[in-house]
Amino acid sequence: MKFTFATIHVKDLEESIRFYEDVIGMNTARRFAAGPNTEIAFMEDGPAEIELICDKTAAPGSFSEDLSLGLSVDSLDEAMAEMERQGVVITGGPIQPNPNTRFFFIKDPNGVTLEIIEQK
Repeated sequence: MKFTFATIHVKDLEESIRFYEDVIGMNTARRFAAGPNTEIAFMEDGPAEIELICDKTAAPGSFSEDLSLGLSVDSLDEAMAEMERQGVVITGGPIQPNPNTRFFFIKDPNGVTLEIIEQK
């Protein structure tokens, strides 16, 4: 088996697409209607994707504080500076559990925890 995507049910598809494009740097791979009240967008940056589903009739979802999606960067310092420049709150870290790994946490517009990680 190979991991291909994670799904996030979003309250505002436009806001979520802007966040994943402008803040995270992903591209919209495809976007389509999936019924009269539902639209789906797949965000890509590498082999795995994030599927954003917006159902205008669904109640807002909730996300476990124990779950996070990991996104790798070449420079944690540059990523932190970019988050600050864009007004994104760093909710945890930076943390360095060993000499080769550093990371920090942010939240997407839907409350999903994203772990931004640098591994050397």
